[in-house]
Amino acid sequence: MRDPSISLAATPTRDRMRLLRYAWRVPMLLLHALIAPPLALLVAGPFASVSVKNALIRWWSGRLVRIFGFRIARFGTPLPGAVLYVANHISWLDIVLMLSQRAVSFVAKSEIDRWPLVGWLASCAGTIFHRRGNTASLNRVMGRVVERLRAGSPVGVFPEGGSGHGQRVGTFHARIFQTALDAGVPVQPVALRYGNGGRQDPRVPFAAGEKFLPNFLRLLGGPPMDAEVHFLEPVESTPEARRHMAEASRARIVATLGYGDDD
Repeated sequence: MRDPSISLAATPTRDRMRLLRYAWRVPMLLLHALIAPPLALLVAGPFASVSVKNALIRWWSGRLVRIFGFRIARFGTPLPGAVLYVANHISWLDIVLMLSQRAVSFVAKSEIDRWPLVGWLASCAGTIFHRRGNTASLNRVMGRVVERLRAGSPVGVFPEGGSGHGQRVGTFHARIFQTALDAGVPVQPVALRYGNGGRQDPRVPFAAGEKFLPNFLRLLGGPPMDAEVHFLEPVESTPEARRHMAEASRARIVATLGYGDDD
């Protein structure tokens, strides 16, 4: 659950540069959006190779992150082939940031499919949409994740089950780790952070009760900062011990981000 004390109260009341950032970034965002339809035809079409499609997704995603004023900083290397990537969840930008590094099919809440730009990008990348709180939906999602992994495609998940305020990493739900065991693929933890000086900026996550569009517009006019993506050492797949895999993945992310483990 998001801590209501971590909110927009941390944001300065006046930002003299915000209007100038909008004046620069909005035209770039509109131009980037115009590129989306022909790019979608290339990605969905039968003529482009898988490598070309993946490169286009990475380029478009990285460009979108940079339009919002973020400097992408990658640490470590994503494993090749079929991998279950497990990451902490801070913002709607998480999917876009990870797609800038590797074309990955994500498991995400079904509401994202209706979000402008991000929903389109998620669909192009083969996102598996899940209706939260629906057990039947979760069973179908897990089945599709196993299918993708067995077919050699990487899948990304956020085991916390929702985005937080970025000041801690919530408990990782262990059930989704069963997909890696069933498919026989490695699990690679991924640590995400947005801010400067190795600190999470409280202005990036959703404020209490904030919807997607206000957050989208607020970040579009926000100050430049780093968007860090850390690909960590894989976690050993341990049969009949998915809870251990979840705890080990979370522990590596917590250690990388320098948070106190208060669970």
